[in-house]
Amino acid sequence: MPLLRVVVGFATAVLFAAISACGSSASYDPNLGALVRESGDGTILGPGDQFEVRIYREPDLSGVFQVAPDGTIDFPLVGSFRAEGLSSSQVASTLRAKLADGLIRDPFVTVWIKEFLSKRVYVLGQVERPGTFRYEEGMSVVQAVTLAGGVTKTARPNSTVVTRIMDGREVRSEVPVDEISRGTAKNFYLRPGDIVYVPESIL
Repeated sequence: MPLLRVVVGFATAVLFAAISACGSSASYDPNLGALVRESGDGTILGPGDQFEVRIYREPDLSGVFQVAPDGTIDFPLVGSFRAEGLSSSQVASTLRAKLADGLIRDPFVTVWIKEFLSKRVYVLGQVERPGTFRYEEGMSVVQAVTLAGGVTKTARPNSTVVTRIMDGREVRSEVPVDEISRGTAKNFYLRPGDIVYVPESIL
């Protein structure tokens, strides 16, 4: 356990230093956050994630399922199929096609993500409880900062930097968290793996 704490602490320190060093070059781009909600990038399933399936007039087939460590799920009548890498709508389409193949006539299938256990976001800098937090579908930067206990008295929330990997490169955006929380700036939505860094006030 002490060794684990050292490793986690070292990793956090590295992330903290990296974002601190490059945060000043970022600019606010609310469209970067909006793309997450519009494209559904944040809804891709991974091992451990839980989702609920409802099939109209088939209560015995409806229920909560979890993606296995190998990326598959076992579904009644259908058997095992790979869910890792699929969105909730893609899982629904897959189940609909498999059930319609001689099992149920015109099945109506809906899928909701209940819990993302495979995905995390990182909140560092001037927050009360910096660390790693479980990603939730539709998660905003304000929600992430709130999970970290909110900003400290010495924080500069309107200069918060979100670092994201897009197409194999780092993209940084300066996000005015305080203005967003007041409703005077467009919300910014996160995606799994995002690093949120709240800098210290220069005063």
